[in-house]
Order: sequence, then C-alpha cells, then structure tokens
Amino acid sequence: MAGLSSPGLGSGLDINSLVSQLVAAEKAPAQAQITRAQTSTVTTISALGSLKGALGAFNAALTPLKTLEAFSARSATASNVNIFTASASNAASQGSYDVQVESLASAHQLTSDPFAGGAGQVVGTGTLTIGSGDSTFQVSIDSSHNTLAQIRDAINQATGNDDLVRATTVNAADGAHLVLSAVATGADAAITVAQADGDGGLASLEYNPTLTTNYTQQRAAADSVVFIAGFEHRGATNTIDDAIEGVSITLLDAEPGETFTLTVANDTDSTTSRIENFVDQYNALAKTVGSLRSYEPATKKAGPLLGDAMLRGIETELRVKLTDTVGGATGPYQTLASIGITTEKDGTLKLDGAKLNAAMASNYDDVAALFGSATGVAARMSDALTPRLASDAELDVRTKRLNAKSVALQKDQASLEARMLKVESRYRAQFTALDSLLSKLQNTSAFLTQQLDSISKISSSK
Repeated sequence: MAGLSSPGLGSGLDINSLVSQLVAAEKAPAQAQITRAQTSTVTTISALGSLKGALGAFNAALTPLKTLEAFSARSATASNVNIFTASASNAASQGSYDVQVESLASAHQLTSDPFAGGAGQVVGTGTLTIGSGDSTFQVSIDSSHNTLAQIRDAINQATGNDDLVRATTVNAADGAHLVLSAVATGADAAITVAQADGDGGLASLEYNPTLTTNYTQQRAAADSVVFIAGFEHRGATNTIDDAIEGVSITLLDAEPGETFTLTVANDTDSTTSRIENFVDQYNALAKTVGSLRSYEPATKKAGPLLGDAMLRGIETELRVKLTDTVGGATGPYQTLASIGITTEKDGTLKLDGAKLNAAMASNYDDVAALFGSATGVAARMSDALTPRLASDAELDVRTKRLNAKSVALQKDQASLEARMLKVESRYRAQFTALDSLLSKLQNTSAFLTQQLDSISKISSSK
C-alpha cells in the first residue's frame, strides 16, 4: 500500500508556497496588461452606451417638435364640463361656439304589465319577434321554457340579439315585470315586440306604436337635440362629431335654454409639455457629456472619453445648432432665448415658463416655426443626431470594435491561465525532484553521521 506524501515533507521546503510565488511573479506582467486593457475596454463600451442612450432620448424628445404639423394640435374646452365635454383633432379650426343642450339621446325602455305569479309564472308558447330600429331577431318559446324568467333568459341568449335589446325582470308589489331596454339610443332604435303561433299566451308581451297597452314606456327612444352656433343638430347618440369639423362633443346633461361656450384653440398645454421635455432631455444629455469628458484635478480622475474627438464633435455641433438663429424666421422669435430658453454656465438649459407662455399667446405660429420649420431648432438638431445613431455610424462601429476586443481579451486571459497551469506543473515537478534529492542527501548525511559516531565510540572503548 502506498503511503501518504506531502511536497517538502522530506526536505523541509515549502514547495506549495514557492511554486505559487514563482507562478504569480511570472503571471503578473501579462495579467496586469490584460486587466488594464479589459478595464479600459469595458469602461469605454459603457461610456459609449451612456452617450448613445442620452443622444437617443434627446432625439426622441425632438420628434414631437420637429415638424410644423406637430404644433397643429388643438384643444377643445367646454365652459361647463357637467353639461358637455369636447375634444379636437388637428383638422379643427380655432374658434368659439355657443352651445345649448336641449335634450339628450335616450334608449327606449319598456316595462310590462305585472305578472301576479312572479317571474315563475307561465306566460305562454310561440315565437316572439323583437326589434330595435331596423334589426329584428326571433325567440322560440316552448312549453318547457315558458315562464317569465325563462322568456327573459331566452331573449338575452337569442341568436341575432347582438347588442339590440336587454331583458330583465323586476319584482314589485303587484308582481313581476318584464323590462326591455334597447342598447342603442336614438328615436330610430324604438323597441317592437310581435308574437305568432303557440298557445296565444305571448300576446301579453306584444308592443308596437299602435299597441302600447301591454307595457309602460319608462324612457322614450329619443335623439339628442343641441344648438351649436345657433343651428339645431339632432343625433342618435350623445356624441356629436359631425357638427364642427375635427371636433367631437360628448353631451352629459341637458339645460334647455342655457347657453354655454365651446372654445377650440391651439393646444398650448401639450406644446409646453413637449418643450419642457426637450429642455429636460437636453440637460440630461449635457450632463452625460460633461461627465464623460470631465477631469478632476484634485483626484486626477478623468472621464472615460476625455479628449475624445467624436465627443467634442457632437458637443460642438449640438451647441451651434441649439443657439444659431433660425434661418428664414422673422419677427421677435428667432432664437430659443427669445422664448425663454437660455443656456446656463454649465451648458444646461433653463426655461422661463412665463416668457414661453407669453410668446405662444403672442404668436403661436412663430414659436412653432422656431422649432418645427425646415431650419428650425428641433428639425436641424434631429437631422444632426439621426445619422449619429445609425447602425453604421461611428458610435456603433466603435462599440462593435471594442466588443470584439473584449472577446479577444477573454481569449488572452484563458490562454494565460492555461499557460500558467503548465508553468505551475513544471515548477512543481522541479521542486518535487529537488525535494526528493534533498531528502536522500539528508538520509545519507544522517547515515554517515551515525556510522562515524559508531566508529568514534568503538575507538574510545579501546
């Protein structure tokens, strides 16, 4: 049986420590080079990613500002939102309109005469033909499904009853009532009920304009009536979208004889929000660029793109296109500063909301042209940024090259580790051999010492 062994046990050499130190010393220069390259590569990839992200976010903020059409959004405001609300598309023209809501459109609703036996009372058999407006559907009632409750369910489940009529039952002191409600509003959506065949019991559910005795009309089928700018408008629903081009009005309540105001104007709130986002995203970009090219003298810490020519080019281009006068613009609004957007010492922008609102109130079209004309700030900045964000632009090309370098460095690291394993194996073999030799020499020395000692003792005894 082989015995246990430990490197250096025979000679007293710490072979493991010696091998580790020698391998570490040989590995250190190459490892330091790879580590520096990996750190630099990863840092630069991250920096380029941050830059591209900030550029992309700012470019996205330019999109809703870079065309004149983007400024054509309209707002529609009602003077009393409890009576009606409104919305407007870009097709709407600015203006103010008097609105009188005389009546709302309503859906026809009927309640039957009472059935003293309740919802379980047998009504009869046959076929019901129920209509709402120009559409009808049929309901077959047999002797197994002829109670009021079963007729209610059959109506709701009938083929062809696609959002035409809903049936319910209501229990009252005098018995159960069948309630029929039209889904659609408007005078043309009135309910009719006819019956045929069977035992004749369904006659108690018939209803038409000339036969109204079986039901009480709870709500008439009625059109909405509204006067807009003095002109009467009737509709089957409470949404009016064909009276004023580009404007949709939703009627909520009627106030006959009372006049309210509908105002269609430029959507300055939306425009302000988009301009504020433009300022915020530019400031985020400016801070990112500042961080990437920064240098702290006290700590001697530099940003990852300090001195980078591409970064300088982007920064310079954006500043020029941001501050230059807009070509072809006339009047007082030819620069961002003229509408309250000024540059701070750190390169960020500051927005004076009051000055912007005053500019839009004074001449909205000039503010729109400042951003969205062909030579406007947003248009020209977007034209500059879009090519830089393309997949074949310098940002992406550099990133791809650095990613390839990172992969190569990983291979270099793997190769170094493999080479160091061989170096470690060689050193360990050498020191193991040395350990064995020293152990043998020690054993020989001990043997000789023992023999000499024995000889010495023999001589002394004589």
